[in-house]
Amino acid sequence: MKTHARIFTLIALALVASAASAQFIKGNEAVRALPGGGKQVETAPLPSTGPIRSMKPCAAAAGCHAGPWHMVETTEGLRECTEVYARTGTCRPSSYGTTQLARLWVVKSGGEWLQCQYPDLASKCVKVFARPPANLPFDAVQ
Repeated sequence: MKTHARIFTLIALALVASAASAQFIKGNEAVRALPGGGKQVETAPLPSTGPIRSMKPCAAAAGCHAGPWHMVETTEGLRECTEVYARTGTCRPSSYGTTQLARLWVVKSGGEWLQCQYPDLASKCVKVFARPPANLPFDAVQ
């Protein structure tokens, strides 16, 4: 009986560890480890032209966001944002692992910004700055 309890405990710990490690995407070039143990984080740049420059962003707490949440690695850690650019006020702390939401994962790979369906570069990813319909992402509830 003790052996079964130990096995179940090990399985539970493995599941918790896998959920915690899934809060980033391996290979995300936007996050670089620094020699002192810190990290340097880059976020997607706001386009230099277009309507996004003059539009007021949807604040994370405003209730104006109707689409999937963009999971963005920032200097504050993993955040849920209303947009890929992670502008001030558009992000909130991550609820990944505790709340089921439609999500996209914003990463940099091969020098390009992508939106991925899951926290995995092998999932469905599309270029953020491609012209529609090539930039239409595949969100997933997770």
